[in-house]
Amino acid sequence: MGGGGSALRVCADHRGGINWLSLSPDGQRLLTGSEDGTARLWSTADGTCCALLQGHESYVTFCQLEDEAAFTCSADCTIRKWDVLTGQCLQVFRGHTSIVNRILVADNQLFSSSYDRTARAWSVDRGQVAREFRGHRNCVLTLAYAGAPCVEEAVAGGLLVTGSTDATAKVWQVASGCCHQTLRGHTGAVLCLVLDAPGRTAFTGSTDATVRAWDILSGQQLRVFREHQGSVICLELVNRHVYSGSADRTVKCWLADTGERVRTFTAHRHSVSALKYHAGTLFTGSGDARARAFDAQSGALRRVFRGHAFVINCIQVHGQVLYTASHDGALRLWDVRGLPPPRAAAPKRSLSRLFSNKVGCAAAAAPLQPA
Repeated sequence: MGGGGSALRVCADHRGGINWLSLSPDGQRLLTGSEDGTARLWSTADGTCCALLQGHESYVTFCQLEDEAAFTCSADCTIRKWDVLTGQCLQVFRGHTSIVNRILVADNQLFSSSYDRTARAWSVDRGQVAREFRGHRNCVLTLAYAGAPCVEEAVAGGLLVTGSTDATAKVWQVASGCCHQTLRGHTGAVLCLVLDAPGRTAFTGSTDATVRAWDILSGQQLRVFREHQGSVICLELVNRHVYSGSADRTVKCWLADTGERVRTFTAHRHSVSALKYHAGTLFTGSGDARARAFDAQSGALRRVFRGHAFVINCIQVHGQVLYTASHDGALRLWDVRGLPPPRAAAPKRSLSRLFSNKVGCAAAAAPLQPA
């Protein structure tokens, strides 16, 4: 196991913790959203700051970067759209009455979730609310979208899946705003969710320490993944394997189709707050202020990246560079060349994808232990 060494670059321009980090589809830019109320655009070519996005009146909770536009949401109850070349604010989306937790841009629509107990769909071009999704009894934390052709034969216009602190997830018909299904079974807040590639199965992680799989068309609970001893904070779905990061300081890997646990990734000294699978390596971020690289097949720890002073809220990988964003306000770039290649897959015995920074990682925000 190699040590992390020094970061390639430390970007400490923000004056508050970084709550989220987004990579553009073309891989040319990064977007960070911060407690200081600003967002910043960065070049992946050299790690320099390209633009400062100013305008929000409170901290930025989440952000999404597209090739031609950046989107941010904030505790000021608004969402903003920005020009990625000039940094100019192009549109302000107003309508939510409390903190906006999460946004998602898909099929020329903008979806949002809020502490006001609603999710909303907006026209990306006009900045107007196209649909409100009402029915949750508490704040809506996380979002996922299944569009055509995933569910075309069943629901025209696609489906929006939302997770809430009311212990349910809901499936909404985007075209009508009607609730298609309510997914009941969790006994704690739904902090994270991912959809499979066909878009018909949702995986949800909760404070009840379980991951659950659901058929979003029928609402049926397909299986329950039990073994975690703490809240499930983050999920990643890759190659029919579900990776779940937890407050119990572990990541577990499960077969998506059966619920069988195939391995556990240990070595974290605090909650696992972020996950990213890349080219056979599982990268994790933790409340112990370290990022780690594991061989995804064997579970072996390959490298530890030390340098942050507080919880790592988000990670991205592009090319041979790992990007980590922390509540200490820094964006760090790490060279991941030289990691041992993934071990060849062993035969399987059987075979049959955010609460976000504020809640999901709250458990991780604790004083650090010495190395």
